[in-house]
Order: sequence, then C-alpha cells, then structure tokens
Amino acid sequence: MHRFYIAPNEWNPDALVLTGSEAHHARNVLRLAEGDKVVLFNGRGREITAAVTGTASRTVALRKLHESATPLLRCRITLAQAIPKGKNMDLIVQKAVEIGASEIAPILSDRTIVRLDEDDVAQKQAKWQTVAIEAAKQCGQNWLPQVAPPCTLAQFFAERHKFDLQLIGSLQSDTLHLKQVLSAYGNRPESVLMLIGPEGDFTPAELNLARRHGCRPITLGPIILRVETAAIYCLSVLSYELL
Repeated sequence: MHRFYIAPNEWNPDALVLTGSEAHHARNVLRLAEGDKVVLFNGRGREITAAVTGTASRTVALRKLHESATPLLRCRITLAQAIPKGKNMDLIVQKAVEIGASEIAPILSDRTIVRLDEDDVAQKQAKWQTVAIEAAKQCGQNWLPQVAPPCTLAQFFAERHKFDLQLIGSLQSDTLHLKQVLSAYGNRPESVLMLIGPEGDFTPAELNLARRHGCRPITLGPIILRVETAAIYCLSVLSYELL
C-alpha cells in the first residue's frame, strides 16, 4: 500500500486528512478513489491503515481501519555530516533514514565548498527534511529523523549535550578502527554521535575542537572513502552493532 506522511501537529486519528503535496500525490498522481487503502504515519512512531472516504479539490479524507505503534530503536544515532558538494547531501540524508539514523545535522566546515546565507540555510533544511520524509515513506520507517539547520562545528557543540559515545572520522594516524572502539566500550550506548568530514577531511583545528568535546577519532580503513560512502559505511556498522 502507498504510504503518506501527516505531521504530528496535524495527526488526528478520528479525522484523517491529507493536504498539500501529499493530497496532490494521492489524488492527481496515484488517482486514489473512495475505498482505496493507504498507510499513514506521523514520524513519531504511529502508523494507521486507512481507507479513502472522499477527495475534494485540495484534500483527501480517510477513515482509520487499524492503528499501531513502532517502538524506538535501542540507540539514537546522530549523523553530523559536513555538507559535500553537488547533490551528495541528498543521497546521504536518504541513506541515513533508511539505515536508521535518528537525526541528521548538516555541518558547515572550514573546507565545505557550499556557502549558505541565512535564506539558503532555511531552504536547504526544508529540502533535506523533504528528502527524509520521502525516504521514510519508501522504506517503512515510522520514526522520522529530523534534519537540523546547517551550522558550524562550534555552533553544533555549543547547542548540544554530550552523547554516550562520540566519534569522528579522521585521516590522521592516531586513530582506532570503529570495531575496536565499539568492542572496548562495554555497555551498549543509548546515544551516538558520528561526525563525518568534507572532501579533504576536517581541518586540524576542527579535529582538535571535536576532541575537546569528547569525540574519539576513528579510521575507516586503509582505503580513502568518498564522503557519501564514509557516511553510509559508519551508519551501517553502527546500525548493525547497536540497533
């Protein structure tokens, strides 16, 4: 069945309505008609199987058939990703949702090629959140990761509490392999921060800043990975070991 997203502030199991782009897709693209069944989710773990009861010019009304709850994953993984060039951030957001990240924080590093003004920041955040919604619809994820506004590494640390385990990918020599760090950790962490740098890695100053805030430098092996590959690799390992 087709899946549709209804934001938590609009989630009303007793009066289900699709609006905006979701209603347009259901009505004009999929041509859903009265009686057709769909799945709705609110990004906070709730899912409803519903039947279409009517289509107006701008909305689609539905009736609840069955409601269920999806428990949270055992570990909250935050990907703090230096924004790469081109459309690679779209791919990273999509795959992060599919693999099970709880939050995605785009980072404006010193070596980030993309430069954003205040308007660009809001537009990029909205765009990447839409990518996350579409990925959640496709993969059946009922907990929607939030995409934070792009910020510098210093701003990121100033606004966040510490995680149980904080990691940063690094090309420097004094690193441990991710498997070694996880094996030595002991109890399963409930929250993990994974920092991935831009093309050319974080600057020494940024690495030192991350270290001062408790991040442990890790190596991803002898092969230098592309930014998007590094993100997918780290999230896959963390998901396998911790979720």
